[in-house]
Amino acid sequence: MGRYLDMINSPADVKLLTMEQLQTLAEEIRHELITVLSKTGGHLAPNLGVVELTIALHRVFESPKDKFVWDVSHQVYVHKLLTGRRGAFSKIRQTGGPMGFAFRAESPYDCFGAGHAGTALSAALGMAAARDRGKTDENVICIAGDAALTNGITYEALNNIKATTKRFIAILNDNEWSIAKNVGAIAEYLNRIVRHPSYAAAHKRIDHFLERFPRVGPELAQIGHKVEEAVKGIIVPSLLFEEFGLRYIGPVDGHNTQLLIDTLTWAKQQDVPVLIHILTKKGKGYEKAIEDPQTFHGCGPFDVATGKSPAKKEGVPPNYQEVFADALVRFCDVNSKLIGITAAMPSGTSLIKLQKAKPDRYFDVGIAEEHGVIFAAGMATMGYRPVCAIYSTFLQRAYDCIIHDVALQNLDVIFAMDRAGLSANDGPTHHGVFDIAYARCIPRAILMAPKDEDEFVDMLWTALQNHGPIFVRYPRGAGEGVPIKERPAILPLGKAEVLQHGTDVAVIFYGAMTKMARETVAALEADGLSVALVNARFCKPIDREILEKYGRICKVLCTLEDHVLMGGFGSAVLETLEDLRIDTPVARVGWPDNFIEHATSNQDLQDKYGLNSKTAIAKVKELLAESAARHEKPQQFRVLGAASVRTA
Repeated sequence: MGRYLDMINSPADVKLLTMEQLQTLAEEIRHELITVLSKTGGHLAPNLGVVELTIALHRVFESPKDKFVWDVSHQVYVHKLLTGRRGAFSKIRQTGGPMGFAFRAESPYDCFGAGHAGTALSAALGMAAARDRGKTDENVICIAGDAALTNGITYEALNNIKATTKRFIAILNDNEWSIAKNVGAIAEYLNRIVRHPSYAAAHKRIDHFLERFPRVGPELAQIGHKVEEAVKGIIVPSLLFEEFGLRYIGPVDGHNTQLLIDTLTWAKQQDVPVLIHILTKKGKGYEKAIEDPQTFHGCGPFDVATGKSPAKKEGVPPNYQEVFADALVRFCDVNSKLIGITAAMPSGTSLIKLQKAKPDRYFDVGIAEEHGVIFAAGMATMGYRPVCAIYSTFLQRAYDCIIHDVALQNLDVIFAMDRAGLSANDGPTHHGVFDIAYARCIPRAILMAPKDEDEFVDMLWTALQNHGPIFVRYPRGAGEGVPIKERPAILPLGKAEVLQHGTDVAVIFYGAMTKMARETVAALEADGLSVALVNARFCKPIDREILEKYGRICKVLCTLEDHVLMGGFGSAVLETLEDLRIDTPVARVGWPDNFIEHATSNQDLQDKYGLNSKTAIAKVKELLAESAARHEKPQQFRVLGAASVRTA
C-alpha cells in the first residue's frame, strides 16, 4: 500500500482518514519535509512543529471557505502539502516551484500572504469584520507563533478583537522560539503559565475529563471552561488574554491530534473570541532539528544522517554578515559607546558573534523593529553609538521611527541594512530592493554601499566618524574575496572612487556590482570605446563633481544597482544631472517596477529580468546610436521675426 500522503489531493481527503491513519499521515509528512528540505533548504523546524495542528485544522474546518491566516507563514509547508501542491513540493522555494510562504496568487487556500511577523491577527480580524458585515458564516482562524507576541502590531490587533467581533479563533503556537530563543517579558509570561505545577496538574485533569466525552457538545465544554476559569483565577489572576476579552484555552498538547480536533471543534461553536494556547516542539520528528532549532529554522541543504550542511569550499570568502559582525567586535575594543542591536536575528545578521564576545554591548529586542529603532534613538541621546543590524525589508516597518525619532532629531544611529538586494529563495517579502528609495529622501541621511568586504569595513569605520542617521546596505552571502586591511580607512564623505578613466562611456555602479560592471566595461572596450569605471560608494551625498565631469565629457552614462530603478541610485544620478543642466543620456540597469518572485538563485532572476552586463551593453549601445543619429542629422534654420532659430 502506498502512502496516505499520496492520496491527499485536497483537504476533503483528510476528513476520510481514521485517527490511526492521521497519525501515520503525520509521520509521512515529517519524512517528506526532511527529505525534500535536505535537498532544497527551507524552514524545516517550524514546519515539523505544526504537522498535527495543520492536519487538525483541515479535519475540522472547510478551507478555503474557512480562512487560515498564518503569521509570518513560513510554517505553511504542511498546509501546502494538504491543499493540492504535493506534486510540486519537491521544488519548494526553487524556480517554478511553490513559494516558501503563503501567497494568494499561488492558491485559493492561501487567503492572506505574509513573510514578516505580527500581521496575522490584524488581517484575520479584518476578515472577521468583513464576514460579520456581509452576514456570512465562514470561520476565521489566526495561527500565530509566540514570537508574534513580541511584535507591537499584534497588541494593536488584540486591543480591537473584543470590540470588533464575537466569532474569532486565535491559535497561539508556543514553541519558545522565533528564529532564536524568544526574549522579553512575554516569553517569560508564557513560560510561567506552562511551568506552574498547580496549573499544569489541574489542566491535565480537565483535559483527561474532556477527552472521555469528546463529542457530548458545547454544554459540557462550558462546564470545563468554568472549571478552568476557577483554576486560572486562583493561580494566574488577570490572565493577559482574558483581559483583552479572549476566552483562553490551554495549554494544549500541540502534538495530540485527537485533542486538537476536539478543541478546535469546540472553539468553532463559541460566540466569543477564543485563544487556544498550544505547546509544540520546534523540529519534532528530527532529532538534529530539536537539538539545534535555530540552525534548522531556515536552513540550506543538509545531510539527513548527520544534520550537517555541505562543507564550505576552500577559498570561499566570508559572508558580508560575518565581516560585519567581526568588524563590530573589533570596533567595540576602541569605542566604549558602540553597541549592536538585532530584532530577533542574531544568527542571520551574525551579531551572535558580538553576543558571545561582548554580551554587554549586545541587545536583542525580539521581532520589534519599530521598538529597536526608537530604542537605538534613546541610547543615542545618551552618547552611545547604536548599530541597528536589520534586514532591508524588515527595516521598512520602522520607517516612521527612522524619520520621526532618529532623523528629525539628527541622532547618531547606524543602520546596517542586511540582505539589501535579492534574497532569491525567500521571494518578494524578503527582497531588499526598496531601501535606496526609502532612505535617500530622508533629510540628513547618509547612504553608502560597498563594492567588497574591505570597503565594507571602511564604511562601518567611516560611519562611526560621522553623525546623524547613516545607512550602509550590503547583500546576503559571500564577499568578493578581497583581503581586509588591518587598519580601516576613513572614506571622504560623498566621494566616489574612479577605478579607471574613459571619455566615451562612464559605467557607475553602486554596491557589490563590480563583476557586472567590469564585464560591461570589457565588452564596450572591445568595441573600441573609451570607458570610465566608477565605484559610487555614496548615494547620498552623491558625488556631484564626478557626475559633472563624466556627464560633460562622455556620450553616455550607465548606472548599475541591485535595487528597483524607480527612486534608486540611477534616479539620483538623473536628478543630479538635471540640477547641473547636463543632458547626457543615462542607461539605467536595475530591477523593474514589479515585485520579483522567488527562484533557485539570484542568477535565475537576473537573467530573467536583465540585471546583467548584457542588458547594460545593449542599453549603452542603443543610446550611443541615438546620440550619433542626432549629431549626424543636418541642421535646419528658420526665421522668426528678426531672430534666427536653429532646430534639429
